[in-house]
Amino acid sequence: MINLHLNEKHIILASQSPRRQYLLKDLGLDFEICETHVDEVYPAGLKPAEIAIYLAELKAASFDSSQLDKNAIIITADTIVSIDGEILGKPTGYQEAVVMLQKLAGRKHDVITAVCLKSVTKKIVFHVLSTVWFKELSMEEIDYYIVNFQPFDKAGGYGVQEWIGYVGINKIEGSFFNVMGLPVKELYEQLLMW
Repeated sequence: MINLHLNEKHIILASQSPRRQYLLKDLGLDFEICETHVDEVYPAGLKPAEIAIYLAELKAASFDSSQLDKNAIIITADTIVSIDGEILGKPTGYQEAVVMLQKLAGRKHDVITAVCLKSVTKKIVFHVLSTVWFKELSMEEIDYYIVNFQPFDKAGGYGVQEWIGYVGINKIEGSFFNVMGLPVKELYEQLLMW
């Protein structure tokens, strides 16, 4: 019954992330994929959650609401990795990925995903924070992961669902799926109220 209600909606996932597409598919929803092309630049002085919210809203703003049909709901999201107030974006290459993973090794960091839902008539934005604890990582483990998994499209330079998550993460406080890039339970609850 619930899925029938949601499947009456024209859900558009505006994301290039294969992880977000996979998670939304596994939620059992029919959806269309539409990529956004925005410069992920944000004003200085924003806190980590504010950055994620700003970027999720920026992606949603790139869609003209007047061009949407009345049943359409656009979903945009942005994931931020923050350690001691420093934002770790997507590494541009091997060396930057090494530096990021060395910063995360043996410490805890926050992963914040903001989601924006937008239709012709309304907009909702929410965010979810998870805290991740990494074990100490050897240079051999870091090198193996980067060479074999090429995590250059992932904030913080790692994917929790990949090898490094299996061997390197001691504990997660909060949503695992949020760390993966989409807080699925919270998104589902928001869609049910739409």
